[in-house]
Amino acid sequence: MEGQDEVSAREQHFHSQVRESTICFLLFAILYIVSYFIITRYKRKSDEQEDEDAIVNRISLFLSTFTLAVSAGAVLLLPFSIISNEILLSFPQNYYIQWLNGSLIHGLWNLASLFSNLCLFVLMPFAFFFLESEGFAGLKKGIRARILETLVMLILLALLILGIVWVASALIDNDAASMESLYDLWEFYLPYLYSCISLMGCLLLLLCTPVGLSRMFTVMGQLLVKPAILEDLDEQIYIITLEEEALQRRLNGGLSSSVEHNITELEQELDNVKTLKTKLERRKKASAWERNLVYPAVMVLLLIETSISVLLVACNILCLLVDETAMPKGTRGPGIGNASLSAFGFVGAALEIILIFYLMVSSVVGFYSLRFFGNFIPKKDDTTMTKIIGNCVSILVLSSALPVMSRTLGITRFDLLGDFGRFNWLGNFYIVLSYNLLFAIMTTLCLVRKFTSAVREELFKALGLHKLHLSDTSRDSETAKPSANGHQKAL
Repeated sequence: MEGQDEVSAREQHFHSQVRESTICFLLFAILYIVSYFIITRYKRKSDEQEDEDAIVNRISLFLSTFTLAVSAGAVLLLPFSIISNEILLSFPQNYYIQWLNGSLIHGLWNLASLFSNLCLFVLMPFAFFFLESEGFAGLKKGIRARILETLVMLILLALLILGIVWVASALIDNDAASMESLYDLWEFYLPYLYSCISLMGCLLLLLCTPVGLSRMFTVMGQLLVKPAILEDLDEQIYIITLEEEALQRRLNGGLSSSVEHNITELEQELDNVKTLKTKLERRKKASAWERNLVYPAVMVLLLIETSISVLLVACNILCLLVDETAMPKGTRGPGIGNASLSAFGFVGAALEIILIFYLMVSSVVGFYSLRFFGNFIPKKDDTTMTKIIGNCVSILVLSSALPVMSRTLGITRFDLLGDFGRFNWLGNFYIVLSYNLLFAIMTTLCLVRKFTSAVREELFKALGLHKLHLSDTSRDSETAKPSANGHQKAL
């Protein structure tokens, strides 16, 4: 009997492993296909000839797609874990959800951590160096020569990074145990290095997310139709049509070669006028429900979500001050399917998932809104592979740090599984408290700046200080665009 029970346990374990592997493969295949369509939408179209550069671009494209799929998996992992826990609590004995268990969730977290390390330290550097390589001088040109140069560059980069980590660790903690651990590559170097990258990602999120939370109002204002209050859209469309016809006649009439630069200016102005006309026509065709209900409802919803985020961070700061178990490296949770992660049950878990997605979207918006990363914005059918690699690396760093930031800010109480919870700095009280305080203060200041910009501009104009350009609201209020009467104004 014992032998039969042992064989049965082995078979059950084998079938469980096969089922989990199949589920992981299917989930990743879906993410990979979606990522491939996203990248090919923005990738610059090149000749379809089978030359050396085309093969290199194709390999870099596949590696970038893999990285973007891993980034999407890292973003979806925390919401998937939260909703899985609530489903297991609600239907503990349901036959159709037996595949959804703690072993699968742990395996997904470990795979996400492993692939994040692989993409960040191996695949993306390889794709960049492979794309920029030409082969060493004196060797026959070709794919093999470029691969050889890429591998040499990766080895030199690895030695440089390992040397920096070794020196920094020896300077910070110079004792016998630490010096001995410096020679352990797998248990010391990689976790320590990924912990540093995670800290950098969280600091980047700390910079991007407050900016993105305030920019979300502007972005949604551009996507939605605003209410037409005391406006005559027919008159504005009539005026803008006359201006379009006048510009078109000036272009068709021709200009002398001495003023060719005016042609470019007229074409740019005509494009702006056409864009504004399209927006006015869209506002006219929009229904009364879309104009007067959707826009205010979305703005109020964004304000509520932002306020709840700040409120949760404030509550987490109080918990950190009075309860040490509120630390990200506090006591371990009860496990998957044993207890709810929220005091409000399924409703609280749904709110946590909404806030996590909202923070991720806001961080991406804030990332591309920063001046330093403004050139990273991809353009449809006109983005080079180098820029695509840079975008994939940036999104990977942000997405890998999102679960850590959500746990650090107290947005969720889900204890990070796998290597996501091994970061040493998560146990430092002063770092975690400072992170929460900075997030709450920066978000509040960005929102105050956003909602007081109009009043501040009027005060500057009344005092005659607007000519000094003391207020930088060009990004929130859009750049100067042509109005219906043909003059330039800031919308």
